[in-house]
Amino acid sequence: MLLIATFIFGILSLWMLVWLWRDIRNRSPGQKRPFFSLLNQYLTLRAESVLSLLQRRRLELSTKNIQQVQHDTLLCRILRNRNTEYGKLYRFSEITDRETFCSLHPLTRYDHYKDYIWRVAKGEQNVLISERPSVLSMTSGISGSSAMLLSTRTTANDFHQGFGVCFHSMLNVYPETRNLQRTAKFFYPPNWINSESGIPVGPNCLSPMTSKRKLNMYSTPAAGFEITTEPEALYVHLLFALKDRTLGMLEASFASIVYHSFAFLQSKWEQLIEDIRLGRINPELNITDDVRLKLSSQLKPDPRRATELAAEFGCGFDGIAHRVWPHLNLVLAVDSGSNELYGSHLKQFYCEGVPIYSPVYAATEGLIGVNLWPEKEQRHYLLCPQSMFFEFIPADCCNEEQPQTLFMDEVKESELYELVVTNASGLYRYRMGDIIKVVSFHNQCPVVEFKYRQGQMLNVRGEKITEATFYQTLLRAVRQWPGVVLLDYCCVESGLLGPFCGSSDPHYEVFVEIKGVRNLSEDQRYKLDQCLQEDSVLYQSFRRKGSIGPVRVHIVAPGSFKELMNFIIANLGTSHSQFKMHRVIRNKEFLDFIQRKTACRCVSPG
Repeated sequence: MLLIATFIFGILSLWMLVWLWRDIRNRSPGQKRPFFSLLNQYLTLRAESVLSLLQRRRLELSTKNIQQVQHDTLLCRILRNRNTEYGKLYRFSEITDRETFCSLHPLTRYDHYKDYIWRVAKGEQNVLISERPSVLSMTSGISGSSAMLLSTRTTANDFHQGFGVCFHSMLNVYPETRNLQRTAKFFYPPNWINSESGIPVGPNCLSPMTSKRKLNMYSTPAAGFEITTEPEALYVHLLFALKDRTLGMLEASFASIVYHSFAFLQSKWEQLIEDIRLGRINPELNITDDVRLKLSSQLKPDPRRATELAAEFGCGFDGIAHRVWPHLNLVLAVDSGSNELYGSHLKQFYCEGVPIYSPVYAATEGLIGVNLWPEKEQRHYLLCPQSMFFEFIPADCCNEEQPQTLFMDEVKESELYELVVTNASGLYRYRMGDIIKVVSFHNQCPVVEFKYRQGQMLNVRGEKITEATFYQTLLRAVRQWPGVVLLDYCCVESGLLGPFCGSSDPHYEVFVEIKGVRNLSEDQRYKLDQCLQEDSVLYQSFRRKGSIGPVRVHIVAPGSFKELMNFIIANLGTSHSQFKMHRVIRNKEFLDFIQRKTACRCVSPG
């Protein structure tokens, strides 16, 4: 009997191996990778698929009883920190429900926490939260100066849960992503520093290096993720991505990173092709000998691929993504908010025909929402009721210091609200400054659309032009500039210019990077002001009264906004992987920088 059982077990094992081999080969067409490399990715993908299904079910369950889930989420945050100095000050031990919480604790902004956070950074314990933070996270500084927030293991776990849910949605909508193709992940590790007490200080972003088993899924070898300078890291990411003809996905935190990667490729493709032809890491690349040696071991001469790439680049860059990676399935990057313009560029030019999935709505404060509908053009996000305790301030009450808030089960469809969050990292009833619109409900849970940040609003006389409104107006004006393609832009309220604004009337200064023409006539520039008057009755009223002057449009030199991005990152100490372009400049140094770029009026032809 034992012999028969052993024989049957052997037959079944052999059958399973054959089935596994065929499944792996079917999912990896045209790839010349070692079997165990494919097997590793196969097993990782299967494990992630099962985990993501469980995470999706957990989220679905939480959306069916949001009042109870939000109650539990709040009390979990409160009870965990009730014995801290902060918890005793605000009587956390007396809080048993959301109404008591709102009566005992005021709505807050960042200044409320600044001193507490600095004390934690210096090593004091039990001040704001009961545990030692894993990271002191720096915000992107889009609404002013960069701020330091606490980040805990719970915050990181919420992010992992959210991305797991998005992974499930991605596999369902784009089943070809189940294939064993590698992903080009454009990630730039930050230059970490430590606080006085040894807590790491840097951006709140998920590094590929945190999960060694997933590294095999990326086209860039592990050593490439050790490079901390953006130009060198980007060059290496592109080099290994271009080598892989069967690449399946492009991934980055934001669409801007993918867009700038293609712009970089457009200027460096000849060097990259030569390196592929010779099987080398460019000798002029400023990386350490150790990293160079590790990367070089992954390369060998590939003149056939180099010739193929040269032919495609020689035909231009329109639709280049699908031409150099014919099996490309998806671009995974957030393209809502200030990244909408970059997402549009990718769809219309570099990545024409390749779908883009904007997976999450998140911030340094934590995970806010997930996009369960990858195929939809509109970027809508389901709020995650177990990630944060949410409150909502009706948009017409945003100017009040302590307005009455609504809870998740009290908001209404089609209404605008300012988002207020209580997270796992010491922020309580915190006004993020994000304005969202409730577009629908999934079960009982609100589905929202990000509209704008209050700090990115143009307002010189009380007219309050939102970022979203201005962007749509600018696009409409550009359509009246024949042959012009808008590449990037930012705005400044004239008050920031001081006595050098050239006008006694407050107005907007707009800096644009365009292609297709070398200059714009004054009539063309004035089109923006006319469109703004048509789109905003209040702005039009102020313009007719003469209390606001006309918009002034300045053309900057090609590549100016990439340089501005690098300048802002260097000054704020943020990371390339978390940067979002400041559409309204509030910093005089940043204004001076972009002003210097207007000296060159030459704009690259299309």
